[in-house]
Amino acid sequence: MLETVGHRLLSHLVRRTSWLVVLFVLLPFSASALESPDTVPEAQPEPRKLNAVRKTVRGFDRLNSDFIEPQHYVFTAMLQFTHTYDIYTLRSAGRNQSMTFAPDMNLKVGPYFGWKWFFAGYTFEIGNVNLSSIKQELDLSIYSSQIGIDLFYRRTGNDYKLRDARLGSGIDASPLEGQKFGGLKAGITGVNVYYIFNHGRFSYPAAFSQSTIQKVSCGSWMAGVGYTKNSLSLDYNSLQRLVDERMGNQTVPLDSGLMFSGVRYHNFNVSGGYAYNWVFKKGWLFAASLQAALAYKKSSGDVAVNEREGFNFENVSLDGIGRFGLVYNTMRWYAGASVIVHMNNYHKSRFSTNNIFGSMNMYVGYNFGLKKKYRRATR
Repeated sequence: MLETVGHRLLSHLVRRTSWLVVLFVLLPFSASALESPDTVPEAQPEPRKLNAVRKTVRGFDRLNSDFIEPQHYVFTAMLQFTHTYDIYTLRSAGRNQSMTFAPDMNLKVGPYFGWKWFFAGYTFEIGNVNLSSIKQELDLSIYSSQIGIDLFYRRTGNDYKLRDARLGSGIDASPLEGQKFGGLKAGITGVNVYYIFNHGRFSYPAAFSQSTIQKVSCGSWMAGVGYTKNSLSLDYNSLQRLVDERMGNQTVPLDSGLMFSGVRYHNFNVSGGYAYNWVFKKGWLFAASLQAALAYKKSSGDVAVNEREGFNFENVSLDGIGRFGLVYNTMRWYAGASVIVHMNNYHKSRFSTNNIFGSMNMYVGYNFGLKKKYRRATR
């Protein structure tokens, strides 16, 4: 009996010991197998998360589809006809003199091309064989439902006319009106950035870049910042000769406030206003936008040679921006017209100037390159 019990106990110990031996022998191989990349199952990739920048960019186009139909196409091509206008009024307080200059409204034409948010074009004046005096305009616009950016570069020719002249109390300056004056050249370069508060329901691009369609009438408050640089070159000797020639026997010297060769205006502004889109029929839209801008002005220039120093002044004034548009948009084709007006004011006791510039546009365009999600919807 003792032998039987001993035999069972020995058998049990052998089985236990054999498992330990096997485990001890196989452990190194098992560890190396676990460490080998060939035997480890590949980890499932985690869903890619959008970073903060991409989330912000995508948020720019977030809108309410009950009010706004998003753009179905990636590209657009457009032909635009433009009438531009630039009006400069120069005033001198010394003798209460003022001069208003403006060119004839000539027709410009040019192609435009858009890709997603970007919309750029170039227009040139037609009917002008003198290439050296052709006016040029370059515009770049970046629109989303929340934010818009307008960049512009304009250079006028030397074909201004004297539209209105006031040379002092009791002096009839009508002989000067309508006279050509080639001694004035102007240019403007600037950028405006604005934010649309009610961007989910109101579409500013629907009115001025035709990239969406406003389905229900709606409005929104707007706020923005901007910078504009104006340059104005005046040949005051030629202006004095023109006055002498047209005024006959009257001798009317120009006041020193109008005797400068060049002025540069720097305009920093903060603007606010309201815009409204009126959908009066399916596919049709009338838009109106008005903004008042509180502007800080800094100007410098060269005065007449008989004065010791040029003039510099800093000023804060109220400017304005107005936009009006009429659009018909079927999503594939669109056509319309728009008017854009900028008003800048500079005032000092010795010298002041008012500048109104803008454009009247007529256009027709075609969208193409259907987006993937809309391709699936049409299948």
